[in-house]
Formats: sequence, structure tokens, C-alpha cells
Amino acid sequence: MKRCMYVFFWIGMMFSCANQTVLLEQVAVDAPFEMPNIEIPNFSNAPRYSIVDFGAERDDVDATSQAIEAAIAKAHANKGGVVVIPTGEWLTGKVHLKSYVNLHLEEGAVLRFSGDPQRYLPAVHTSWEGLECYNYSPLIYAYEGTHMAITGKGELKADMQVWRKWFSRPKGHMESLKQLYYMAAYDVPVEDRNMVNDSANFRPQFIQFNRCQHVLMEDVKITNSPFWTIHPYMTKHIVVRGVRIHAHGHNNDGIDPEMTQNMLIEDCVFDQGDDAIAIKAGRNQDAWRLNRPTQNIVIRNSHVINGHQLVAIGSEMSGGVENVFVENCSVQPGAKLNHLLFIKTNERRGGFVRHIYMKNVTSGRIDLGILGIETDVLYQWRNLVPTIERRLTTIHDIYLEEVHAENVEFVSRILGQEELPVQNVQLKAVVADTIRGEAYRHKNVNQFELQ
Repeated sequence: MKRCMYVFFWIGMMFSCANQTVLLEQVAVDAPFEMPNIEIPNFSNAPRYSIVDFGAERDDVDATSQAIEAAIAKAHANKGGVVVIPTGEWLTGKVHLKSYVNLHLEEGAVLRFSGDPQRYLPAVHTSWEGLECYNYSPLIYAYEGTHMAITGKGELKADMQVWRKWFSRPKGHMESLKQLYYMAAYDVPVEDRNMVNDSANFRPQFIQFNRCQHVLMEDVKITNSPFWTIHPYMTKHIVVRGVRIHAHGHNNDGIDPEMTQNMLIEDCVFDQGDDAIAIKAGRNQDAWRLNRPTQNIVIRNSHVINGHQLVAIGSEMSGGVENVFVENCSVQPGAKLNHLLFIKTNERRGGFVRHIYMKNVTSGRIDLGILGIETDVLYQWRNLVPTIERRLTTIHDIYLEEVHAENVEFVSRILGQEELPVQNVQLKAVVADTIRGEAYRHKNVNQFELQ
């Protein structure tokens, strides 16, 4: 697989300690829209800190957790360092990354995260399906950090004994969802939205970069996840490269960029119980308050073994999504797949979806179709809570080119709103060998073009 070419450069004031430096690399990315260079950290000149030197012991979750925390603190204090997880299996609790730190897993290393929810307290500022709150810490969490990385040929693995029990949505969980929905709708301060209680069971993300910048994830394998696997949230300048994810639980998306800008996902492999990549931009009033669109996302040279969608946009997309390019991707024959591209919203979201491109994508059988656009997707929320403020979503300028699937129910199904039709959808050389039903199922669409 091709890797982007990049150039090392000095930017602003460099951060140094003991004659070591943290560099930024500029990653140039081709796209059919104006795509800024992505700036990510390079730790090749940074000192290395083995967690063993800080007291880590393989079967001792407390000793290893404390060692990782101490090594991260040392690297952060030095304005640059690589925290090394050596070969072998290491049991830990939460990991809180800090600026100028690279968490590096050597080949053969397994960092296994305890399944005890108490190890992910106290609650941190995070989100649940597009609504901000305080909840259990993500297993790996960074807040307002810069120059951070997770790299290496090793594995991050979540113990699932408890999280798996939380996959169901019993009454207590649904009542807490309702409570959070109303708190967000009526602008209750986020610090007052603590969702850790006896029955909410809001599972944490595996990895969340929250309000960060200059982030690299490269080569690691990720196995299992309580919730979304990789969640860049309000983050700028991030590359996820060569990552392999296997997570087949409830809501186990692979990567969920949310209100995130200037991101490259390349050379990754997804084996998911939900969407491979789900592009989001917050939910309802919270996203309107934050006013941060998701933009400039490039996905290329990646492969899906299983996943509901290759790429989904929404339904949490109230801040708007624009400038997305999916290129040279494939879905494994026999995969359980609903769509290659699925755009979903509803009357509560507002926002926009525009300038979405997909080119040179191949797939075997798809349960539904190549392209789906739906504007009335509410899932369990339809009868759970009312619409407090109605805002429709503008959707326009969707381009698919050179897309091939072996067997589909339809090529495209576009269900727009009568008040606000979908505008300008172009399919060029988008074909399927076998179409099981009506090829084009459209309602409230203007300027649909086939080439």
C-alpha cells in the first residue's frame, strides 16, 4: 500500500530537552477540494522510557497503571518522550495521554485494559452519541493535548466481561439517555451532566482524543471495545495509518471523527460490529452551541472485513460535515455490509452534508445498496423523546465515481425531505453485476445525474 510522502520541518518554537526535539511532519494529501497539509508529530529524536523502569509488572494492574502514568508524566515534563510498552502482556487501567508523548507498543506487546468500570473513574469530560457529558474515562484518553501519538506493532486489547453485559439497553440506561437529551436541549452546563450512576451504563470509548491537535496513530492492532473504538473529538490534524481493528460488540464503530478537521485515514483494516468509519458532528443543541463542523477528511487504501457501512455520515451531524474523500478502498467478499456510503439524518439535526466524494471502491455482495441517503433516521429516539426544536439538514453535492459491487438490492436509495430536497447527486461508472430490486429508489431529489 502506498504511504504518503512527507517532509520534516521545524515549525515555530521547537520543544527540546537534553538536546532532543519533537518535530512536526507535514503530510500532503490529494483531494478534490482544498485540503490543508496535515501536521503530525515525529518522535524519532525523542528519548524512550520503558514502563519497566517505572515499576511495571505484567500481572499487576496497579503497578503497571502507575508505571505508565509515571512514564507519561516524565515524557510530558521533558516536552517529548516515547513511553515504551515492551514485548509481553501488560494489564492496566485507564491511560491518560499528555502533550509531547508517544505511547509505543513493541512488536509482541499487548496492553490489556481491565474490564472493571471503577478503574475508569473519576468521570471525565467526554460525550455520548453526540451529547457532551461527564462519564467513565475512555480507556485511552487525551484532553486538550498536542503532539501525541500511539504507535508500534503491538496490540491494545479491552477485557469485555462487564462492558459486554452493558451492551443491552435496559430501562435505567434509557432513562439516563432521556435525562441527558433534555439537559443538552435546555443548556444545562456540561459539568452538571454526570452520567455515572448505578444504571446508566454509558460505556466509554476505547480511544478518545478530545479537543486535541497534531495526533498520529500508526500500525497498532486494536481488539474489542466497550463503545466506539477510535474517537477524535473536536480534534485537528490527525493521521490514522496502518491500524487494524477487530471489535464486534454493540456500537463498535471503527473510527468516529466528530467535529474534527484535517484528518487522513489510510492503509487501515476494519472488522467491526457496526460502521467501519462513521463521520459525525455532534447532536442537536449541543452541536449548534459548539458550532464546529467536521471537514477535510480523507480515507484511502483501506479494507473492510465486516461493518454495517464502509462510511456512514451521521446521524449525529448537527455541526455539519463537508469535504470528505473516500478513495481506493475495498470490502472483502462475504462481508456483512449495508451500504458503501450511507448519509443519515432526521428533523432534529439541522446542519449540512456537502462535498462528499467516493472514487475507486469495490465490494462483493451488499445487503442493501451502494449509496443510501435517508432523512428520517431516529432509531430508538423516535418514541423515547419528543422533537424539541425542528431543523432540517441540507444535503448536496454528492459524487461517486468508479464504484463496483457484485450484488446489491439497489444502486442508490435517496429519501429526501419534501421541504428540503437532496440536491446534486452524481454517479459516474457506479455499477453492480446483479441488482436484486429497483436500481434507483428516489424521493425528493433534485439534479440526480448518471454517467
